[in-house]
Amino acid sequence: MLREPIERLIRDPKEFTRDVKFPDPGEIRIYDETLRDGEQMPGVCYTPGQKLEIAKELAAIGVHIMSVGFPAASASDRRTLQLVMEAKRRGELGDVEIVVMCRSNRSDIDVTVKTLRDVGIEPREVTFFVFTSGSDLHLKYKIGKTLLRYEGRDEREWLDLPLAFYREANIRLQCDAIRHARECGVERIEFGAEDGSRGDVAYFIEYFKAGLEAGGTRPAWPDTVGTLTPEATRWYCSRIVAALPQGLPIVAHLHNDYGLGTVNAITAVSSGFKVVSVTANGYGERAGNVKLHEFVVALRVLYGIELPGFKYQKLRELARFMERMSGIPLQQHEPIVGSKVFAHESGIHTQAMLIDHRMYEAVPAELVGADTSWVFGKHTGAALVEDTLRRHAQRLAHAGVEHSPDLAHRVTDEVKRLREERAASSKSEETIELYEVAMRRLSLSEEDVVDIAIALGTPAKAS
Repeated sequence: MLREPIERLIRDPKEFTRDVKFPDPGEIRIYDETLRDGEQMPGVCYTPGQKLEIAKELAAIGVHIMSVGFPAASASDRRTLQLVMEAKRRGELGDVEIVVMCRSNRSDIDVTVKTLRDVGIEPREVTFFVFTSGSDLHLKYKIGKTLLRYEGRDEREWLDLPLAFYREANIRLQCDAIRHARECGVERIEFGAEDGSRGDVAYFIEYFKAGLEAGGTRPAWPDTVGTLTPEATRWYCSRIVAALPQGLPIVAHLHNDYGLGTVNAITAVSSGFKVVSVTANGYGERAGNVKLHEFVVALRVLYGIELPGFKYQKLRELARFMERMSGIPLQQHEPIVGSKVFAHESGIHTQAMLIDHRMYEAVPAELVGADTSWVFGKHTGAALVEDTLRRHAQRLAHAGVEHSPDLAHRVTDEVKRLREERAASSKSEETIELYEVAMRRLSLSEEDVVDIAIALGTPAKAS
């Protein structure tokens, strides 16, 4: 219906981003952490079988790397690793890279190696992510006593030793773990240190160089508590990229505490990082992680970076699947994948949308597997009602009704009246309370923990 090319009528967002430099799209890797970090969201818990089903969906949409958990931490994660690796061997996950998480100690690595070998899988088939801490706050006050024990020092020295001691001991701990993993047959070793965004960049560069020298293959730099701004992201990332071997894949692990996860992820990639960790629906601890749907679609539509082989049209389907698996619904107006984000009610909007969807939709609905829809209510205009009646003229005629502008206006008035009537009798407050109760019941409270302790600790009465 438009007479002129769309480019003459509106400005393309890429007009302002075309000079932003990115790695080759074929080198950018989507690193999904739904099964690990995503499960750390309060109230979320998956069985190994559910994790396998999620892994299949993530592989099908086109993620490149997938973390399956922390085998040394639980029998459930060990079983998940086995199920996922068996499925990969059967060809059900394509060529997705599987990552397991280990602390920087030999015990975690040994448990994970044994878990793999128990089902006939060699450590070289999996990437081991070996991690420690990185900021001075974490080094001294979170893992300081661990570092003292590793160095054979007395724990009573904890608070008196300088920060330099903890920094140096941490590098030795990390490198020892990397070398041990190598000795166990692990060929791909990702390594990183928590709280990178609040750490010293010069120290992290030293830490990464030492880890690479010890046999690590992929550094990971995290914004553990989501404090980065785009400016800080570029400051840190550009320095790390410049200091490490050219072309090295470096992981950006970012959180969304200020709602800046997506823009920080894009900034990290435009600074030379090639691997970005995300979660489906953005699930994760606190405010969650970088949202898969936001990152890939913003990168494509606003920056013109299309990821080869990624199935954008399955994003909304994946979102609904993850809601069912997790029990955690997204807000209806969640960008890109929200259930109502392509629905329109306002009369001013809908009248324009009948001319062309791009009047009020900047995200291409067809790209992400969506259809534009209409919601009828208080703000509905007669133009939309008239268009609706016209499209259903055959049904109206079947009932002996002829559509007309007058009928459209009368129907519009009745729609508005009914919507306000339903609002007056709405049970939304009651529904929300029921949902909150259900969410609270998924997790255990402090009282539950004390009750368990009483039940397990109470001496049995003599019969």
